[in-house]
Amino acid sequence: MKTNSKEWIQYSIASLMVLSGVVLTFISFFTNGDVTDGVLWYMAQALTFAGAVFGVSVYFHQKLWHGKNEIKDYFDQQLNKTPKKE
Repeated sequence: MKTNSKEWIQYSIASLMVLSGVVLTFISFFTNGDVTDGVLWYMAQALTFAGAVFGVSVYFHQKLWHGKNEIKDYFDQQLNKTPKKE
């Protein structure tokens, strides 16, 4: 499975979780007049899951990009260290 499709699936599921939590909260509020504990727990879990999916992905890509730049800078410095001919 390609990385792009894997990320797309993760983001889609996280977005659907948040959307389902919002819909369930509105349904609970409009039918009962208040939001029950179970619905609040589900919404909290949906937000936690989405935050974990988006946060871990962003953190991993940031660290990976930083590591690639450090390696590139190191090799660029090594290649530019040519002995001077006098």
